Amino acid sequence: MPRELIQNNILRHLAIIMDGNRRWARLHFIEALEGHRRGYNKLIEVIRWCVQENIQVLTVYAFSSENWNRKPEEVQYLMDLLREALKDEKDEFNENEVRVRIIGEKDRFAKDIQDLISQIEHRTSQNTKITLQLALSYGGRPELARAMQKIAEAVENKELFSADITEELIEKYLWSNDRPDLIIRTGGEKRLSNFLLWQGAYSELYFTKTFWPSFSQKEFKKAVEEYHRRQRRYGT
Repeated sequence: MPRELIQNNILRHLAIIMDGNRRWARLHFIEALEGHRRGYNKLIEVIRWCVQENIQVLTVYAFSSENWNRKPEEVQYLMDLLREALKDEKDEFNENEVRVRIIGEKDRFAKDIQDLISQIEHRTSQNTKITLQLALSYGGRPELARAMQKIAEAVENKELFSADITEELIEKYLWSNDRPDLIIRTGGEKRLSNFLLWQGAYSELYFTKTFWPSFSQKEFKKAVEEYHRRQRRYGT
């Protein structure tokens, strides 16, 4: 691929909808919940691939606001896996210069998980190689609703006027105002599922039938190369 094409279409921010963990587990005749652990292991791999590609921000859809409605035993398994990840990965994140940010409804998590979130965000805050944004209890609509509530409160308190409300102002009230260049969804579905609705307005989309735990570095590179071949028009 021509070097100038890559330079002119830089992939700075990658977002991923990590879909297909349970279906992958059923396909391999193992317990469905074990698919989530394999998916977590895949994420650690993908972070390394992003560093190799000089991607500066990786945002992953780890647990949606709708996922709270899953069976209690699955939610509990995911919470325990989250606790384990937040405790065990901080040293590796620091070693590899990964800054961790959590976006979503943090207040919905148990107190000990909220404490672990605060700790890992603080302990990795000086890392500069890549920012990992974990979307936890996240939904694009709840994000926008909360932003509107905070803006309305500011208007009521006369801190803002209605004429002050612009796209740039709204972005300041979002959980994340960093716009992804490319959104990858694994697992075969072709929808955003309430992920980065505002931020992804002009993101390039890449869909693959591969289940997340089977997502290979070869397919990762294929998605990156396809992104570099596209012409981003932004409505022009």
